[in-house]
This record gives sequence, C-alpha cells and structure tokens, in this order.
Amino acid sequence: MVKHTGRPGYLQIADDLREQIRGGSLAPGAPLPSTAQLSEQYDASLSVVKMAVGLLRNEGLVIGQQGKGVYVRDLDSAPATDLAAEVSELRTVVRDLSERLARVEKKLQG
Repeated sequence: MVKHTGRPGYLQIADDLREQIRGGSLAPGAPLPSTAQLSEQYDASLSVVKMAVGLLRNEGLVIGQQGKGVYVRDLDSAPATDLAAEVSELRTVVRDLSERLARVEKKLQG
C-alpha cells in the first residue's frame, strides 16, 4: 500500500518491486502482476503503477513484451545500470520537487 509520506507513490511502488526483484521474490523470467493487479495491491491509480513499472524498465530490471506482459530480467545478463538507475531516479526526484516548489510559490503569490 502506498503510504502518505511525501514520497511519490510511484517511487514507493518501484522501491517495493525493486526490493522483491533483488531479493528473489520476483525471479528472473517471472511476470509482474498486471497493472490492474498492482493497482489494487498498492491501492494506487493505474497511472501511478505505470510510472513505477516504467521506472523499473528504465533501470533495466524488467522488460515488456507487447501483448504478453512485463517480465523480470535476468540480472546476470542485464547491463550494469546502477549508475543510470540512480541518475534516472534523481531526475525524477528533482522534477517532483520542482513541481512541488512551483505549487508552493503559486500559493504564496496568490
């Protein structure tokens, strides 16, 4: 379930799925639950779940197969993307903070 911690829900979901992949709960080749199932599991909207899965795709942890689903990549054969994943996550966090700052500034002006 997504918690109201101030951290975006899609990052919380991505963190949990990433932990399951790295911990072996989601084994290489295993399908991720459907977007609808993840949405129900995390009590989050479909768009939030899609963003989380997209982040994992960018990190190289999962791969989508058109019309079949999203599967956990074999981490031994996956390229080393730790740095790329960190940069991607940092970009996302900076964008989220920028959006939050813009909302605060708008309230202060209004």
